[in-house]
Amino acid sequence: MSRGPVDVHQHLWGAPLIEALRARRTPPFLDGWTLHLDGEPPYEVDPADHDPALRAGLARADGLGLALVSLSTPLGAEWLPPGEAWPLLDAYHEGAAALPEPFGAWASTCVRKIDADATARALDLPVAGLQLPATALADADGYDRCAPLLDLLQERDLPLFVHPGPAPASSGAPAWWAALVPYVQQMHAAWFAFRAHGRPRHPRLRVCFAMLAGLAPLHGERLAARGGGRGTVDPDAFVETSSYGPRAADSAVRALGVDVIVHGTDRPYAAPRDLALGEAAHHAFRVTNPHRLLKREERPHAG
Repeated sequence: MSRGPVDVHQHLWGAPLIEALRARRTPPFLDGWTLHLDGEPPYEVDPADHDPALRAGLARADGLGLALVSLSTPLGAEWLPPGEAWPLLDAYHEGAAALPEPFGAWASTCVRKIDADATARALDLPVAGLQLPATALADADGYDRCAPLLDLLQERDLPLFVHPGPAPASSGAPAWWAALVPYVQQMHAAWFAFRAHGRPRHPRLRVCFAMLAGLAPLHGERLAARGGGRGTVDPDAFVETSSYGPRAADSAVRALGVDVIVHGTDRPYAAPRDLALGEAAHHAFRVTNPHRLLKREERPHAG
């Protein structure tokens, strides 16, 4: 399989997940194409955003050899009781497996009750690794609870993808509030929790944090000033670029260097952007670094 450009962060709901969401009457659920979540206002989903053929065309137009889709963790499916979570997770996995090239997928699992055996079965599918919500990995307790899942990834030499989880309810907040406040806070906490608690226990785990880890790496100077060390770059802790542009990407390069930044768009919620950092960085973000994160000769495809 070609070692072509990779987008590590897209969302595309297959028909089984859409049907499972429509069958529910409590959040998360779909009423037609209106998405209802705890903590966020109703959201009108564009059906075209979840049309596999249209999205495959966009991926090809972006020049991608692989686009990794993930379950939208703000849905909160992973936090539901197992009897509610697994029907949604299984529906997501079923739909992801049927997507055409160039799509692949991250696996998902229930974090309300950790089940390493069920997670192992999900990882037996042709997936890139496992996605977990940042809300499950925000502190020492979270890393203790999720340790069996991270041990499993480390044993299988598969990466972890950390994505924002459900947003808490905020009365009167504007529609953009969740994306700009709780999502960023969650990623910030997850980045430093991994440094403090995740990396010591899982020394060989490769991990990628969505949305530049909420710009947490830019706080390296404050970390050093408060006794947290000099911010040595972890070569196996990656960040992806979704929803950010040239200024944030340039700052991340200054804080981390080029080698741990990978291309992600969060499509359909954001589109690819020109980060204006030159051809060498462009190639590193889209080709060299994602393939080092995935570390597989054969890249997983859903189709």
